[in-house]
Amino acid sequence: MTKVVIDPGICNFVTSVEAVSEDGMEVTLKVKSGCVSINEMFKKIGNTFDAYELCLAKLGDGPLYEYAKQNLPGHGGCPVIAGIVKAAEVECNLALPKDAKITFVNGKE
Repeated sequence: MTKVVIDPGICNFVTSVEAVSEDGMEVTLKVKSGCVSINEMFKKIGNTFDAYELCLAKLGDGPLYEYAKQNLPGHGGCPVIAGIVKAAEVECNLALPKDAKITFVNGKE
């Protein structure tokens, strides 16, 4: 099992993800988010996915991004879906685990 916590920033809608795969071909995601839209997405599209369709799609494609484009009120800068995909990649041995982050060096306060 691979677990990640995604802190998306100013909205404070922290998301936790548990990704489980027995064979690296199919992955089941358990997602809990402070974002109602993310929770609703998994209620509508389910939580089990083809790993290659989910993880190796071109940027902005794949089942999560396709749903998000049509149904989520979010914006392109939201890191939650990318974080969910990263958890699945690691669980399915399609990527190595390494933290990712965005650091503001001289942002507005």
